[in-house]
Amino acid sequence: MSAEGHNEKTIAFVLYPGLTAFDLAGPLQVISQLALAHPKIRPVVVGERVEPMDTDAGVQMVPDKTFDEVPHPFAFVVPGGTRPTFKAMSNHAIRDYVRSAAETAEIVGSVCTGALILASVGLLEGRQATTHWACHKVLESFGAKYQRRRWVEDGKFITSAGVSAGIDMGLNLAARLTDEVSARQVQLWLDYDPQPPFGRLDYDDMGLTLRAGRAWVSLTAPLLTARPKRLTRQERTNSSHLWS
Repeated sequence: MSAEGHNEKTIAFVLYPGLTAFDLAGPLQVISQLALAHPKIRPVVVGERVEPMDTDAGVQMVPDKTFDEVPHPFAFVVPGGTRPTFKAMSNHAIRDYVRSAAETAEIVGSVCTGALILASVGLLEGRQATTHWACHKVLESFGAKYQRRRWVEDGKFITSAGVSAGIDMGLNLAARLTDEVSARQVQLWLDYDPQPPFGRLDYDDMGLTLRAGRAWVSLTAPLLTARPKRLTRQERTNSSHLWS
């Protein structure tokens, strides 16, 4: 049971420097719209400090609260990004918050490479999950079972693929927080009915540049995950010493 109790459901969105702005803004917009009709749902953006943080869109975002001020949200969502996300996987403040909040949260979500942060602290080991298509080898190196889908549910964890898939995850989260009818009303109000001008994605025909980028990430996966894995082992050792 979440420490937030029965009445209020706090949904925390984790903000850290350099993340992909739409990874956070997409599902946040969904839950904020849901909250207008369900005032017991309270979206909040949390970060290590309440200060402006850069994003990859060139605009800054500011958390509403610090991690310490929202220690036990009913649910929380971790957005992704590129290099800043790989760096966040080893950030002690982010790791501690994600791990501790997950212990009591009813639902844990991620967008794009945000799944790598969840995986880096051991939350997705042995679970089905998804992330950006270019980073699936990194996800698998943490023991997760990658699925190339828009969003994947495994128990209380909901992971979504790159950027725009965060809205799909947000709508699924909205349904879990309330009901399908409410989630559909949010979808209608946001006019979310994707019909991209060039059709659906063709993952088998992505061009040389994108293939090279995916290959580079796959080849460097052991380097990207080495430090987070080492930190996880140390944290588990320290935890066992505390209880011995």
